[in-house]
Amino acid sequence: MAELNSPNTLISSDRVEGTTVYNKVGEKLGSIDHVMIEKRTGQVRYAVLEFGGFLGIGTDRYPLPWNVLEYSTDLDGYVVPLDQAQLENAPRYDTSTAAPEYNEDYAKSVYRHYGTEW
Repeated sequence: MAELNSPNTLISSDRVEGTTVYNKVGEKLGSIDHVMIEKRTGQVRYAVLEFGGFLGIGTDRYPLPWNVLEYSTDLDGYVVPLDQAQLENAPRYDTSTAAPEYNEDYAKSVYRHYGTEW
């Protein structure tokens, strides 16, 4: 059994932020901007993918269910089972607007888009 503080079982949020996200064929989709943690349970619910734009201008944020990200040591980043078309049709918001209210209804719609359980 791995120890709780083993580097293989825990990671600091500052190490997640900025990590590159790739699709299954190794194409870069963007990077993790931040993570959303449920207050009551302490579970990470979303990793918010930063995608598009140039130098932070016109960049969109895509909440991804945490359970769709798989870390690849080969790529030193996360791999998601998405193609660019699926991502382009995903729930998102741009940096010039306020983030959506991450309530249960919104969460269910995000998880449903990616075909995973809430």
